[in-house]
Amino acid sequence: MRKRCQIPRNSVLKRIQGYFRMLCASSDEYFFATDIVENIVMLSPNMVTDFGMPAEIFMDMDAEWLPRVHPDDYDDYIKNLHKEFTPEDNMHDVIYRVRDAKDNYVWVRCKGQMSFGRDGAPELFAGIITPLEQKIQADANTGLLTKYQFEKAVKAALVRVDGEFPNGAMLIFGIDNFKIINESFNRRFGDMLLRIAADAISNVLPEGVMLYKLDGDEFAIVVPDMDEAGAQSLFETVQRSFCRPHEVEGRSLFCTISAGTVLYPQGGKDYLVLHKHAEAALDQAKRDGKNKNIIFSKEQYNRWLRSITMRDMLQDSIEHGFEGFSLFYQPQVNARTQRLIGAEALLRWRSLKGRMVSPMEFVRILEETKMIIPVGRWIFETAVKQCKAWQEKWPGMRISINLSYEQIKESGFKEFALECLKKHDLPPYLIVLELTETAIVSDWNNVNTQFQEFRKMGISIAMDDFGTGYSSLAYLKNLACDIVKIDRAFVTHITEENNEFDRQLVKSTIELCHSVSIDCCIEGVETIREYELLRDFCHADSIQGYFFGRPEAPEDFEQKFFVEPENPYLTGCGI
Repeated sequence: MRKRCQIPRNSVLKRIQGYFRMLCASSDEYFFATDIVENIVMLSPNMVTDFGMPAEIFMDMDAEWLPRVHPDDYDDYIKNLHKEFTPEDNMHDVIYRVRDAKDNYVWVRCKGQMSFGRDGAPELFAGIITPLEQKIQADANTGLLTKYQFEKAVKAALVRVDGEFPNGAMLIFGIDNFKIINESFNRRFGDMLLRIAADAISNVLPEGVMLYKLDGDEFAIVVPDMDEAGAQSLFETVQRSFCRPHEVEGRSLFCTISAGTVLYPQGGKDYLVLHKHAEAALDQAKRDGKNKNIIFSKEQYNRWLRSITMRDMLQDSIEHGFEGFSLFYQPQVNARTQRLIGAEALLRWRSLKGRMVSPMEFVRILEETKMIIPVGRWIFETAVKQCKAWQEKWPGMRISINLSYEQIKESGFKEFALECLKKHDLPPYLIVLELTETAIVSDWNNVNTQFQEFRKMGISIAMDDFGTGYSSLAYLKNLACDIVKIDRAFVTHITEENNEFDRQLVKSTIELCHSVSIDCCIEGVETIREYELLRDFCHADSIQGYFFGRPEAPEDFEQKFFVEPENPYLTGCGI
């Protein structure tokens, strides 16, 4: 049993004991009252239980409480607690972490007030301790303060702009590809990664700068007296803390981080505007390739607004029977014979305003919003119908269709694809599904399983943009694919005299693929010198690029490549 200390007859605690018990019985929060003269504290029963305190009444609160305060919060807590209280300045208000009876650190807010005796000396210190998690102020997973406390911190920083600090910066961080990681493994895995990220960022922040947990995978800080150069330097410090593998449940995971920064007051003079601008900058950072920091500007923000508008227009196009969408086809030829063997179907979109929009702009939006799922089905069926129609003009011609990672995850897509092929009476071997290598990085096992299922159906699988991902050779070893498409990045300088490395790299890659019965298609071939080198020295299987033909609408493709069906060679290709 806990040992209970007696309250001296002359103690101020004696006078308030009845009221104190009434308060404790009427609330779930924690109450305390300390007799400064006698150094005796009186605690609410729930505080004794939840924090493992020795008794409801005992001597020397500091000796019991201070060892429980989190080391990172200890100095600030002591500074606030032991400040010089006066009748004019008698309030104590501090947020910190403290270890509970289960040996877990929890965020609390302690608000207290000092009263003084007739002689002007401190007499009674009393107050309330509120668990912030219960008030939606602390994140249960990371232990960080939440967006509600972040909003207060930003508003407090804005108040100081005209006084102590002339400007400052708000940074919002986001873990790149976190959604894919979370869905690929499980939520517990994602929660552990968030805790690792919280520690990694917190450990490199300047003294006095607090990290806050926002929604999803986002974290935020507000830093007074910081300019653009300082914000970029701080991001680079955080970025370096992520440039290493992180151990999560026995897995070694490499991930990167992006950030959006807005400077104040030039970027906004209230919290909502600043937050909106920082989020827009973060969104742009992830769209521009991730692992970077974007500083908010009006030009960048206007681009972001344009993207939002484009999302609405794409949705309208889908709802109006995929109005504005079309497929263009780029020829694929046999590298040795120059004979047309197939074509890649490439999505195009004309907005409802009549403007042709670059695929670099709208495809990313389709994938982010999952609109790629219905559009992907439309692409597949349209390409299948076109392939069927072209069999009469060029028998055996295959169509390659780009597959989104979101479609791979869609459980019903395989069944849809099979039904579509049966509906249009097209043999599955005439279809090739292409998936970009970078999309495979975080979901290896699932993607490989899905590929095997498609191959069982008779559909061929191609790895697109080979060489642009993180571990190409590992995927070549394990991935169930039939064709590897080597990215143009390896072709651009391949004909330069002093670039033997690229030539040998492409040649060796092709030889390696051939050794495991995988064909190689070279993308982005634009000149006859590139073509001849890839054919004669590297021994590529097939070629795709502007040298043989640009993407064309179906009717233009037919006119250009089927105009003389008895001629087995491509016409108009400059050879």
